[in-house]
Amino acid sequence: MANVVVVGSQWGDEGKGKIVDWLSERADVVVRFQGGHNAGHTLVVDGTVYKLSLLPSGVVREGKLSVIGNGVVFDPHAFVNESEKLKAQGVAITPENLKIAENTALILSVHRELDGFREDAAQSAGTKIGTTRRGIGPAYEDKVGRRAIRVMDLADRETLPAKIDRLLTHHNALRTGLDQPQVDPQAILAELDAVAEKILPFMDRVWKVLDEKRKAGARILFEGAQGTLLDIDQGTYPFVTSSNTIAGQAATGSGMGPSAIGYVLGITKAYTTRVGEGPFPTEQDNEVGEFLGQRGHEFGTVTGRKRRCGWFDAVLVRQAVAVNGIDGIALTKLDVLDGMDEIKVCTGYRLDGEEIDYLPASQGAQARVEAIYETLEGWKGTTAGARSWNDLPAQAVKYVRYIEELIGAPVALLSTSPERDDTILVTDPFRD
Repeated sequence: MANVVVVGSQWGDEGKGKIVDWLSERADVVVRFQGGHNAGHTLVVDGTVYKLSLLPSGVVREGKLSVIGNGVVFDPHAFVNESEKLKAQGVAITPENLKIAENTALILSVHRELDGFREDAAQSAGTKIGTTRRGIGPAYEDKVGRRAIRVMDLADRETLPAKIDRLLTHHNALRTGLDQPQVDPQAILAELDAVAEKILPFMDRVWKVLDEKRKAGARILFEGAQGTLLDIDQGTYPFVTSSNTIAGQAATGSGMGPSAIGYVLGITKAYTTRVGEGPFPTEQDNEVGEFLGQRGHEFGTVTGRKRRCGWFDAVLVRQAVAVNGIDGIALTKLDVLDGMDEIKVCTGYRLDGEEIDYLPASQGAQARVEAIYETLEGWKGTTAGARSWNDLPAQAVKYVRYIEELIGAPVALLSTSPERDDTILVTDPFRD
């Protein structure tokens, strides 16, 4: 029985929410293994829209266990707010259906503030990254710097003040350099006291819970946030997120061994989008990009930011297939391309006059690469709502098959609308 990791194969926003929800019906456990509340999933279940940014997608399905792993940075106030919104929609969040790893690092107000201070300064200098200002990066910095406040620390009120002092020794020095006021340790202590009782009932030894579930034969689904090209190591650095987003992080960020992973599913949009700053070789800052953005409703789930849009980039996805060990892809938003006279696909790059088949790691080289396109005939029929290959126009099928050939991975699932049942299943990732 294969435990499945779901990763984005582009810059995120590939439609992971629907696919994860679709798979979660087949899973027993759903695990978030990295990121914070800076990226979200939009789920449509029986006509009801749920917008999640921190909680695993399994929480909207009765009888599923959801887990927030140690690879996540956890904003307790965002958790409380999101839980309350879901409660208003009839979704119960209880210690029986949600576990939070005891060693998960917390996002505090000082992290959000530092994120904003830095982004403001970078914007003034013309070097902004385009963060969500939600404190994700600074929280990961404190985790690596071994000064983070973790979920388990909320249960030890006696040692918490000393840990806050250690944290603020660093942050107040930074704030002085940024000409910002110092933070009173008592303010942070009060901030944590206000949420401790709402968080601690969910705390558990997640590595042990997952190990027991695996040994009992449970099907485990690991869901990431963002996408491969935002990975701190493999992405378009420095225009990336602050964590590892690729499939290998599922093991590290949950406390399970790599051998527990049986199948890697790469969520892949039928065109390309990204949010924020940074290189984008196939970007269409023209009427084509506007068409894709409007037709595809390309606005961020969490931030509402408009996404940049462009043609499908096979070079990037082929690279994502390699670094994630992707076994198959879930191709999404094919219906957005319905009615176009022609569709372009990037098959390679040109860098300083030389043709290459990969994205360079250098920021300067990434900015200089030029996309090499092949133009395909579009289709006039509709793919929206299709649930079998026979429902697709011939040219749409040709487009899908060509993508498979270019990226070196098969289509396991094909999504043809936001509705969860509008999905063509080719290979079940939870195969026995």
